[in-house]
Amino acid sequence: MIKEINRDEKSLSKKSKFATKADKQIITDLADTLQHHSDTTVGMAANMISEFKNIIIVQMGMIAVIMVNPVIKQKSDPYQTKEGCLSLAGERPTMRFKNITVEYLDQHFEKQQNTFSEFTAQIIQHEIDHCHGIII
Repeated sequence: MIKEINRDEKSLSKKSKFATKADKQIITDLADTLQHHSDTTVGMAANMISEFKNIIIVQMGMIAVIMVNPVIKQKSDPYQTKEGCLSLAGERPTMRFKNITVEYLDQHFEKQQNTFSEFTAQIIQHEIDHCHGIII
């Protein structure tokens, strides 16, 4: 189901909680909402639809990848950039890493670990920040 985008900075600054298999509907809703906003966004965190669980979705080409309880295990090559957010107007400066390795559960709750770079890595870092209540 397509959900309304949370634009409240106070609630977006709340840390999300560990996600479990009981949160599968959130995954579906997040995917539906990302698809609905595909013309303006390439990633979302569950708190952007007012669900405070550690779940993100990232559009990687034609595939939207779900990451449940994602953790960045390694990072390298820091750089400064500016980012916008579907939940907030404008852009803000931030520091990101060009290469990251992320451990997460996929949509079937199977453990995954992958390395990402460039823009995909940036999107993942932005969405993980959302899970930690960091507003960019």
